[in-house]
Amino acid sequence: MSATGFDFGGKVVLVTGVGRAGQIGNAVALAFGRAGAKIVACDRNAVGVAERVREFAAQGVDARPCAGDLTEPDIASLAVEVALKHFGRLDVVVNVAGGLTTFGPISETAAQAIDREMAINLKTAVLVSQAAIGALSATRGCIVNFSSIAYFSPQSPMAVYSAAKAAVAGFTRSLALELQGSNVRVNAVAPAMVRTVDNVAAVGEVGAHYVEMQEITDGVMSLAGPDATMTGQILPISPVPAGSL
Repeated sequence: MSATGFDFGGKVVLVTGVGRAGQIGNAVALAFGRAGAKIVACDRNAVGVAERVREFAAQGVDARPCAGDLTEPDIASLAVEVALKHFGRLDVVVNVAGGLTTFGPISETAAQAIDREMAINLKTAVLVSQAAIGALSATRGCIVNFSSIAYFSPQSPMAVYSAAKAAVAGFTRSLALELQGSNVRVNAVAPAMVRTVDNVAAVGEVGAHYVEMQEITDGVMSLAGPDATMTGQILPISPVPAGSL
């Protein structure tokens, strides 16, 4: 058992959105690595993901980078190929890539912004999951997606983001049913605002209610654990009851 309480020794975990320090993807990948997993770290930021992999290596984590835009099917497939080429298997996919980029009244939201919000949050998860199904079926593996507490308690003025994360939740539940016969589990976490470098810089500390990073990594790893059996679940992670946000 690792110091985190989770043991992923011998497992291979692909995590998207790992290009920047202090953000969720970086923390998730490092947590799995510290728990014994080998990591495929993916991000469109080639320089950033290479830096993260070097940092992981300095902490004894065996990781390989995959750089490219995961809204492109070929890059999603490449991420899975990196896992199979270097490690010979794939056990867990964590679709962290995404985020809030469209904030403001819907009457002022450009069509291009809508497309981008859906692409980075939903399309990346769909394409990476699609590419990974065969490899995950071989290991009886699992997928963990990132929805948002906005799925349970939509926020204003962020209708497009709320819709994108609700779509991720719907995709998660539907794919879980589809893959039951393939022995691949599919779940999602739905966090409130997380204490990331970007969020603290934008919001500050006064009056903010943050989800701590370890709560995120613990939630993801509990859904991905070898003894876990749940599928089709959306796990809210919030510092306060979801209905009170």
